[in-house]
Amino acid sequence: MTEEKNQKETSRIMLVKKILMKDGNGGVGSASVTHAVVVIFLEFFAWGLLTTPMLTVLHETFPQHTFLMNGLIQGVKGLLSFMSAPLIGALSDVWGRRSFLLVTVFFTCAPIPLMRLSPWWYFALISVSGIFSVTFSVIFAYVADVTEEHERSTAYGLVSATFAASLVTSPAIGAYLSASYGDSLVVLVATIISLVDICFVLLFVPESLPEKMRLTSWGAPISWKQADPFASLRKVGKDSTVLLICITVFLSYLPEAGQYSSFFLYLRQVINFSSATIAAFIAMVGILSIIAQTVFLSVLMRSIGNKNTVLLGLGFQMLQLAWYGFGSEPWMIWAAGAVAAMSSITFPAVSTLVSHSADPGQQGVVQGMITGIRGLCNGLGPALYGFIFFLFNVELNDIGPVQSDETTPPQDPADKRLVVPGPPFLFGACAVLLALIVALFIPEHHSLAVKTCNARKPSGSASSPQTVAPAPGSDEDIEPLLQDSTV
Repeated sequence: MTEEKNQKETSRIMLVKKILMKDGNGGVGSASVTHAVVVIFLEFFAWGLLTTPMLTVLHETFPQHTFLMNGLIQGVKGLLSFMSAPLIGALSDVWGRRSFLLVTVFFTCAPIPLMRLSPWWYFALISVSGIFSVTFSVIFAYVADVTEEHERSTAYGLVSATFAASLVTSPAIGAYLSASYGDSLVVLVATIISLVDICFVLLFVPESLPEKMRLTSWGAPISWKQADPFASLRKVGKDSTVLLICITVFLSYLPEAGQYSSFFLYLRQVINFSSATIAAFIAMVGILSIIAQTVFLSVLMRSIGNKNTVLLGLGFQMLQLAWYGFGSEPWMIWAAGAVAAMSSITFPAVSTLVSHSADPGQQGVVQGMITGIRGLCNGLGPALYGFIFFLFNVELNDIGPVQSDETTPPQDPADKRLVVPGPPFLFGACAVLLALIVALFIPEHHSLAVKTCNARKPSGSASSPQTVAPAPGSDEDIEPLLQDSTV
């Protein structure tokens, strides 16, 4: 009876698999980086269109303590993503990347139609959608599956540059449509683009995980160790170099995550940027970031070395945060934006440093620690920035059309002279200064001695943080796909 029951269970599992994996890898053609680039571009182009309507809806829904509520919403989303990403990563090693790419894109874009229909449900769904909003993580795993090790840094850079490119024009287009036709049309266009993205994944994106990997892993039990979001954090202290790198990432990415969650509100409230000016600012930073990550990064890596590139990136980040914190004039923000674009080289340089230092069999665990730290910062950073804005009484009192600086009366001239215009950014600059000091002690070349299990990996994905998977029945702990949202 027991054998017959096991055979029936196996048959049911294989039937489900055939349904999910029918037509081979699905999609059109062979899996490639191009598929990943298109998915990322469409998703973030849709969200970029909503930059201006988002400011209006946020202030209308939470007229009091707008910065604080924005930080809490984004913080809850980030923490949920951090908690769920390992489980999604472990499941994607069994079910394949394509299925979970479809799930993550769908839930990431699901709140968009509700922006004008029901703002309260919109913000609630944004928070809850963090459980599945890990598109970047699945995309990086997808890219790792289809590239060789020597191609991977270029492919990752292309994906990151695509994210920046999607934000070059979309905020400006959204601002124009909002001013000319109203926010409802912007939301409609963003919803249509999201549907196009979902249909593209469903109809055109092929599976990247090799069939033999899905065959050997199908039905393998997924333990709590694989789904534990804190598993990577507990491994941090096992190697001094890993500890230094993780501290550096935490101190540098915490203010970065908070900055992304509140910066557009800050430009509108404190600097009095109009919607068109904010869109132009995003476009400038996006273009310069693409140049920094595709041209300057490779030149710096060859000329001054990996570690010095990390230090230079941290220096740029500290400078731009301090400039944001003390800057009260528009020209200061524009100048700081150019510096911010150069600081975008920091994390790619850190990832490369880890990749060069770790053995091929340790890449998953060590990179998993880095992305685990970043995932945690995605939850803590926005909440921290919102709380600091709240402490310093920085609120949105008017979200209407912004007048010129000469005609806009200051809310409280005395306070503007006595209080730092952007206190959270000044805090962030201090945190990055500590990160810079810690990074000075990171050795240039070091073999990381982090314990890993003997895990099977698909060919060409040795350096991916997402592709370390257990052999069926293994009791060893592994580090599956973790969040890298950033953005």
